[in-house]
Amino acid sequence: MKKEKKKMIWIKILTILLLFLLVILYAIFIGTKGLNIKEYKIINQSLPTSYYGLKIVHFSDLHYGRTIKEKELINLINKINLTKPDVVVFTGDLVDKDCVLTEEVKSQLENNLKNIKSTYGNYYIKGNHDTYFNSYELIMNNSNFINLNNNYDIITNMNKDKIFIGGAFTYNDKEPEIDIVTDHLKDNEYDYKILIMHMPDSVSCLKNEYNLILAGHSHNGQVRLPLIGALIKADGAKKYYKEYYKINNTDLYISSGLGTSNINIRLFNKPSFNLYRIVNK
Repeated sequence: MKKEKKKMIWIKILTILLLFLLVILYAIFIGTKGLNIKEYKIINQSLPTSYYGLKIVHFSDLHYGRTIKEKELINLINKINLTKPDVVVFTGDLVDKDCVLTEEVKSQLENNLKNIKSTYGNYYIKGNHDTYFNSYELIMNNSNFINLNNNYDIITNMNKDKIFIGGAFTYNDKEPEIDIVTDHLKDNEYDYKILIMHMPDSVSCLKNEYNLILAGHSHNGQVRLPLIGALIKADGAKKYYKEYYKINNTDLYISSGLGTSNINIRLFNKPSFNLYRIVNK
């Protein structure tokens, strides 16, 4: 009887170890592959009617050089262009800090990112990994993206209706230094205001109210479990890390990202980008 019990115990231990190994292998070789498009319909009566159905593509946390290489980048860009976006935003972490940004990598990024097409423009903000590379902004500028690091732009259509889009670059939950953005909004009114940022917890420090905020950084939890959610929450995304929050009158969406940081695994969280369709009724 004792031998039978010991045998059953060892069978259970080996079964658990095998299942754990299979989960790890899945997270490494399958969880990091593929590309999902997460589509959201946003209803906001403040949106000018002339912009009804505005399509915004939001991608983030490429961490190029780890699980995302040129093949995956080309696939991403092809799928973005198939959605025929009006606006494209990138919310930071282009190249992973542990990777070497060679001239070849720069060329790969610029030659491909510049192929992203949109009606009104492509915009970017800096992420914490981007601070490790002095050439980040040059790469994005050469890729025809507009710099919104603590800055803003005005989207205007044929009807001359205007949408405000600004950017806030911050570390962790510190107050963003966006005086240029704040001062402009003191003297001007817009029907619809968009803000992009990397670290979502910084929304708690914002003094202006926006209709839509788009962020990254959290990956929504690079490793997730059913019913539990994110196992590890990054600094700067401790409070806000899920896909969506309603904060007063603001819609906050956080991208689950494309690449991996620290370890090359994604569990129950496939690489993805977001597609928002904004309507006013």
